[in-house]
Amino acid sequence: MTKVVKKKRKGFLTAFSIIFILIFMLGILSHFLPKAEFVGEEIVNGSGVVGASLSQILLSPILGFENAIDVCIFVLILGGFLAIVARTEALETGIKVLVRKLKGRELILIPILMFIFSIGGTTYGMLEETVGFYALLSATMVMAGMDTLVASAVVLLGAGSGVLGSTINPFAVGAAVSSLPKGIAVNQGIIIGLGIVLWLTSLLISIIFVMSYAKKVMKKKGSTFLSLRERRNMEEEYGEHATTSVDDVHLTKKQKITLGLFALTFIVMIVGFIPWESFGIDIFTKFTGWLTGMPLGQWYFYEAALWFLIMSVIIGFVNRTGEKKFVDTFIDGADDMVGVILIIAIARGASVLMQSTYLDNYIIYNAAEALRVVPVVIFAPFNYIIHVVLSILVPSSSGLMTLSTPIVGPLANELNYNVETTIMTLVAANGLVNLITPTCGAIMGGLAVAKVEYSTWARWAAKVVLTIAIVNIVILTVASLVL
Repeated sequence: MTKVVKKKRKGFLTAFSIIFILIFMLGILSHFLPKAEFVGEEIVNGSGVVGASLSQILLSPILGFENAIDVCIFVLILGGFLAIVARTEALETGIKVLVRKLKGRELILIPILMFIFSIGGTTYGMLEETVGFYALLSATMVMAGMDTLVASAVVLLGAGSGVLGSTINPFAVGAAVSSLPKGIAVNQGIIIGLGIVLWLTSLLISIIFVMSYAKKVMKKKGSTFLSLRERRNMEEEYGEHATTSVDDVHLTKKQKITLGLFALTFIVMIVGFIPWESFGIDIFTKFTGWLTGMPLGQWYFYEAALWFLIMSVIIGFVNRTGEKKFVDTFIDGADDMVGVILIIAIARGASVLMQSTYLDNYIIYNAAEALRVVPVVIFAPFNYIIHVVLSILVPSSSGLMTLSTPIVGPLANELNYNVETTIMTLVAANGLVNLITPTCGAIMGGLAVAKVEYSTWARWAAKVVLTIAIVNIVILTVASLVL
């Protein structure tokens, strides 16, 4: 009798390998493009690139640490903070109480949380700051009968939909408008209106996809998309208490205080990141800078890191955690984030290499020249697609806006095309890519926390992203014809 031998299914590449391959491909590409011309030390825009040396290629992931040092420090301290909170079991118990109260209505969490995350995205570009929520949502969704892919989608597609439809986000819309040459005026009302339409349509599509998948998981009583290895990792990390009874679970007084402090920590962080002064609100600048050195509204990752460190100490004190136990727990939590930090830093390496070889500059100038000869009905879709490609290489919204808007904005103005629509095309394209690109530290870091492999996320999210892209293009094309 012939024995049938089953072939072992090959695993997909890890996030590290995907990023390294991309970096090497960019380095190789730089040698097949025209060479850059310089006048003194200034490059002639769009003339060409500087071929990357082997040392530049190899060094770019290392320099990614320097480029992302603020985010890395924030994530490191965030890991310590989460470990201190986890030690009190307040979060775990609180989730059990929530699941008990929502018995049979767990799915309602999805649209509510996605809408909340999207508000942060559209107002101040909340994306990298969401890394800490992946662990919280993973524990919640697993206990509610779903999986970590649902948790990742709630955070990433929720916040990402808001960023894609930025209305007053200073790192996207603000950076684009401020990068326009003098003499080109824009109507902020049109930008905000277009942003709202893009934001809400993208969010609605995302909610439909996420809820549809979550229903399947709950019906099958287990993940229907994660690999066996991912499911095993999910169970080890988040499933330990998912099968225990929640009927007799109650929060102690200390745990209630801890949960209050936990919520306060994230609320203050969000308030700290929102640029209040740009909205004409200056109340925070007068009295909130004494603790972190910068007032609320002017925070970035260093200030947020300090805030989380302070709150870690306060939560430890409330729960009477001894000094040695506190330090050991905090270090263990920070240690858990090392893999996340490595991914975030290495992902920045692609942008570092693009800048050092002037590849980003070359692509943007030549893309603008290609757009010059197309009619208005094609201008918006082509502009969107071109900036989708560019955003894979330059995932930073502020970085892309600063590079591209001074070129594409005047071109649209010269051709009598709507400049506001052109700006939102850049913003939406960049936001779309940041839902799925491996060069986005927020994606790679968040997925690492949720124990979801990048290849799994890319396969699952492909249909969502494609649907959003088609709807975006239709909206922007109609806007370019009407406005």
